[in-house]
Amino acid sequence: MTATAYSVGIGWRPEIAGFVAGLPGLRFAEVVAESVHPHGDLPAGLAELRDRGVAIVPHGVKLSLGGAEPVEPARVEHLAAVAGRLRAPLVSEHIAFVRANGLEAGHLLPIPRSREAVDAVVANVKRTQAQLSVPIALEPIAALFDWPDDELDEGAFLTEILRRTGALLLLDVANVYANARNRGTDPLALLDRLPLERVAYVHVAGGAEHDGVYHDTHTDAVPKPVLDLVAALCERVRPPALMLERDGDYPPAADLREELDAIAKASGYPAVT
Repeated sequence: MTATAYSVGIGWRPEIAGFVAGLPGLRFAEVVAESVHPHGDLPAGLAELRDRGVAIVPHGVKLSLGGAEPVEPARVEHLAAVAGRLRAPLVSEHIAFVRANGLEAGHLLPIPRSREAVDAVVANVKRTQAQLSVPIALEPIAALFDWPDDELDEGAFLTEILRRTGALLLLDVANVYANARNRGTDPLALLDRLPLERVAYVHVAGGAEHDGVYHDTHTDAVPKPVLDLVAALCERVRPPALMLERDGDYPPAADLREELDAIAKASGYPAVT
């Protein structure tokens, strides 16, 4: 992702396509892969970003890389085709499962941090890599619970998966914050357990607490503790790009600009607004 080195980006969504297109310094964006048709016309705003040289990464949400069943080839083919159409430098997906025995959960669900689960994820990632012409970055999710039979901590679990697959890391600092807060641990300690040298790019998002549990909502403003974590991360490693992730309840353009500027200030990267 050298073309996006040290930049701040945003997730492209149809609802804010005009706002995204109007960002003069934008060099990096992300789109939900399943929202793009692999063969039909691209949404106009997305095609325009691509044609002006903005690097666009397809972000998958339905491969179910953490499932016990083999990843479905048709879903990987879709991801690969979208990457080709967007001339993407890489793709990304979650370390999670979303279906089992044909049933769709409708959510990204955590998997046990066991050695057996590592084997399952590695097998599915390698199946996916065999059909891709670009690298894949893997994102650990925000989990509202841990399985009782965990054998590895999050850092060791993730490091082993990346080591065995050669995949990159999509680091979501909001997920790091959420997981540490809900477990009652230090987010900086968790950050320092992760293989930061593998970071391809970074998600930054907002959340909210309900009934004592912090939820990674993507519909709230990025809180100061997450911005502080961005600053701490950028003191340890310089990720190629950081990205504001919003998925609903979109605020006015001025507020979105403020969030992007806050991420740029925390990271020390150039502003896009």
